[in-house]
Amino acid sequence: MSHWLGWREYAVVPAGGYTLLGDELPDPAAHLSEGPLAYAALTRGAGLRSGETVFVSGGAGAVGSMAGQLAGLLGAGRVIGSTGSAEKAHRMTESLGYDAAVLREPGAPFAARLAEAAPDGIDVFIDMVGGEQLRAAVAVARPGARFVLVGALSGQLAEGSRGDSAPVEIDLFEVIVKRITMRGFGGLDLQGVRSEWDREFGRWLRSGKITFPHVRIQGMDNAARALHEVIGGRHFGMVVVEV
Repeated sequence: MSHWLGWREYAVVPAGGYTLLGDELPDPAAHLSEGPLAYAALTRGAGLRSGETVFVSGGAGAVGSMAGQLAGLLGAGRVIGSTGSAEKAHRMTESLGYDAAVLREPGAPFAARLAEAAPDGIDVFIDMVGGEQLRAAVAVARPGARFVLVGALSGQLAEGSRGDSAPVEIDLFEVIVKRITMRGFGGLDLQGVRSEWDREFGRWLRSGKITFPHVRIQGMDNAARALHEVIGGRHFGMVVVEV
């Protein structure tokens, strides 16, 4: 059963306030995957077409670890992700279907490194970060590129930020000339996707075509620590608190 009453060991859920989970997925924890968001962003938000180049910012996170794999399964010609860790970059290219991982490093221009990884430009951008990486994606975008903005962590986690604002300056002239489209995308855009996703995800998991990268942390007492570690980027993929 799934509900939205938050982390708790026991819950009194009103009738209609929960969703019964079937057996389409081999592991109950897989129902917590951010795969539906990544899947909908690629198929509905970006309309990914065969052979296109996809860039995913935050490629080792909960959404990014699924988006990289899905882009390849859905026919992308080249998949590029970003991360801040060399270890994560290695895992992304070894096990998540990324063709290249671009490291973000203090003092080094991200746009130049993204251009090296995508010499022919990018067609689709799934963005979890915003900031410098959004600016870089605009610079490297091909004409007609589609940007799906899922998160803005660089602004939300910035020093002094309250988490409800993520301002960024981009070159609007390039957006206009290249005819780039940008679309904000979130949970409200998942209507009608869940059943399709569960069916495909279960099939892909059982066949070994996809994995669910995640870390399990035991106990409600460790929930706050788990959240802090997620924000700090300590873990790879999704973080699941087992209660």
